[in-house]
Amino acid sequence: MLTASERHQLKKMACGHKTPHRARRRAAIVLLAARGRSIARIAPLTRMHVDTVRSWRGRFAVGGLPDRKRSGRPPSFTRLQVAEVKAMSCQLPAETCAPLSHWSCPELAREAVARANVPAVSDSTMRRWLKADAIKPWQYRSWIFIRDPAFHAKAARLLGLYARGGGIAFTGAERNGESAVTDEAIAGLRQQCESLSR
Repeated sequence: MLTASERHQLKKMACGHKTPHRARRRAAIVLLAARGRSIARIAPLTRMHVDTVRSWRGRFAVGGLPDRKRSGRPPSFTRLQVAEVKAMSCQLPAETCAPLSHWSCPELAREAVARANVPAVSDSTMRRWLKADAIKPWQYRSWIFIRDPAFHAKAARLLGLYARGGGIAFTGAERNGESAVTDEAIAGLRQQCESLSR
């Protein structure tokens, strides 16, 4: 027998427009069974198999109408493996001696397998892991930090060209004959260059 609150809840489920279809069908089975209908009569009314009706009627008596927990496929990778790969994606490729400016998902997958962090991983799995934590290593801008050991020599050469030209240097945007680089700007660039290369 159903209590008044159970009956009310089941009626809401059976008639609810936003209730999932499977929940509505299960609620209808229980309500019809509570009215005293047999399983053989409930099955054609709900357009379900007799065994399904019997199963849901029995399940409601034991613990309600929710689905049983399903085990599903066991995870292929441990949380530690996923964390190691995510940590690797936050490093620059140069730190791992990879000849790349930034990581992409296929390159990260190859590097993870090469390091033996994971036995094998697909590009799409790598993309899904990174997306879960909003990690985008391909958008890393390494040009902000000077890592070239020969930067000082290269910058000095360029600044020397500006200085020898008397402050007149034409770049792509300055072809109209005016110079945006003055002697003061050259001195400022030299100071920045020296401070950055220390």
